[in-house]
Amino acid sequence: MRFLHAADLHIDSPLRGLGRFDGAPLDRLRGATRRALVRLVDLALDEQVAFVLIAGDLYDRDWQDFHTGLFVREQMVRLQRAGIRVFIVLGNHDARGVISREVPWPDNVKVFSSRSAETLRIDSDDLQVALHGHSFPNREVPEDLVPGYPAAVPGFFNIGLLHTSLVGAEGHDTYAPTTLATLKTKGYDYWALGHVHARQVVNEDHPRVVFPGNLQGRHARETGPKGCELVEVQGGQLSARFVPLDVVRWHRVMVDLSGASTVDEVPGRVVRALQAAVAADADLASDALHALRVSLQGETVLQAHEARQPGALAALVQAAAQDVMGAELWIEKVQLQLRSPLDRQRLAEGGDALAELVRGVDTLAADGQALAALCQATLADVLDKLPAELTAALAVEEAQGAAPDDVPRLLDAASLQALLRDAEATLLARLGAAEARP
Repeated sequence: MRFLHAADLHIDSPLRGLGRFDGAPLDRLRGATRRALVRLVDLALDEQVAFVLIAGDLYDRDWQDFHTGLFVREQMVRLQRAGIRVFIVLGNHDARGVISREVPWPDNVKVFSSRSAETLRIDSDDLQVALHGHSFPNREVPEDLVPGYPAAVPGFFNIGLLHTSLVGAEGHDTYAPTTLATLKTKGYDYWALGHVHARQVVNEDHPRVVFPGNLQGRHARETGPKGCELVEVQGGQLSARFVPLDVVRWHRVMVDLSGASTVDEVPGRVVRALQAAVAADADLASDALHALRVSLQGETVLQAHEARQPGALAALVQAAAQDVMGAELWIEKVQLQLRSPLDRQRLAEGGDALAELVRGVDTLAADGQALAALCQATLADVLDKLPAELTAALAVEEAQGAAPDDVPRLLDAASLQALLRDAEATLLARLGAAEARP
């Protein structure tokens, strides 16, 4: 017996905010969740699995129109024609009370009840499987659902489907929290979990407990391979392997510019870093898109060059990406985390305007309350004047964990410190404190 375990497909996730990025391949990015589902179905057909499990958040939100549901149904029909069944529990994003539109499922698809946990059996000459599941009735499910799951069916291979944050999953809101110890009390052979977007094998031995991660990364915080679990049970022994299915692979790439004295040194270092990132993804389809967030780091006089010509280093990164052969690359963002080689202590000891600037920055950096008050006074009025629709979009992105890193957070000390140091670097460069221009 073989089956697939997938979760968190988030079909038609809106991927808000991409319009901020000039040249972003919007169609490729917004269609990625659909193409990943097609690849999941292709895998099921190629491997001739008995069934497919989807552990919640098949959809990202209420459908904008019926095309979303019809597309997913079309993929389920492909499985039906091959005799492959599909078992689904609803999660917080596609809970019974969230999705208002509906198209009829084909006969091979079963969605578990949202009223109580239920058991479905596959009982044939060569297959005895009991599947247990409980769908979310609403987006918010603060209670542990596992105590209400039925006991294991003797003589059957028992699988539990559950959308859950477990207890204390970092970076995830609490939904249907439970523990490994509680899962073990049911006596199941396999727990197919969903909700946590990073793949995690919670328990290797009996029972095997797995978050497969989401099927397709949606932003730069969801890096690395994304896909599903291919599980095989033979002679009472279980084996499993992860199968990547993403069509857009997100990366965070660090480029060390330490010691670089001229801009001519930047492209070569960037190309080598990008090539290494792409080479590590031999599992990715040849027509897939690499979406990269590049961080330029290190101590270099190029920090002053960037201060005098904002955007110069980002342009060099974009140009370098065009020189990488054999893969399609999109630079989502270039982050600058450069340090100046200037001797700040020596500058602070002087009696000129540069010394006054450095001493003033040090005073502010040492007084978190004063820094926060300054930033509030300087930036709050500007942020308050942002269009309401932009503010609402940013709030949604923040809730989804996809808020842009370059939006100031006036209550975050680290964000304020970064703003302060960036402002100092710009002023020092424009006041001529840097060494010879590269």
